[in-house]
Amino acid sequence: MTTADSPLTEDPRPGGMRIARSLVVVNTGDGKGKSSAAFGTAMRARARGWPVAVVQFLKSDDWVTGEQLMAEPLGIDFWSLGEGFTWDSDDLTRDEAEAREAWRHGKALVEAGHHRLVVFDEITYPLNWGWIDAPEVEATFRNRPEQVSLVLTGRDAPAWMIELGDTVTEMVKTKHAYDSGILAKKGIDY
Repeated sequence: MTTADSPLTEDPRPGGMRIARSLVVVNTGDGKGKSSAAFGTAMRARARGWPVAVVQFLKSDDWVTGEQLMAEPLGIDFWSLGEGFTWDSDDLTRDEAEAREAWRHGKALVEAGHHRLVVFDEITYPLNWGWIDAPEVEATFRNRPEQVSLVLTGRDAPAWMIELGDTVTEMVKTKHAYDSGILAKKGIDY
């Protein structure tokens, strides 16, 4: 055990460590950094030669995000299949249809087993809104090919997702620029 002012003097890892064929990583909570952490993992996996895919559920393909600008030259397969922020939508039915299409695409990527890492960015929102079928998503993730790792992001991860996750991190907001009326910053937020 350690405190902030003393270094570890004994190995804290549990006994019987083993290598897993794949992992499920869940980044949830109301703090910033869920997607940023996911893209860091995607770049790390790609640097190791893994085929990597990203499926974004809410970000519009019309937007040009920094993560997409970095991912594509690295050979990360990238799909932004959402319609954007729901509060800007004039047709939530269309947004729901886009989310279902994003899920169909993501499910096919997982089942094909080619990509060793598939990032499902902001998947918790359409799950929690009932736009995509939670039992089908859960079954797909649980029954994925053994070499396919997943990173799942979004607020309010459902209990089954937290239970399924090998690594689950809850980002906690202490303070956010939005709270004081500052707009998203290109290069920091997108």
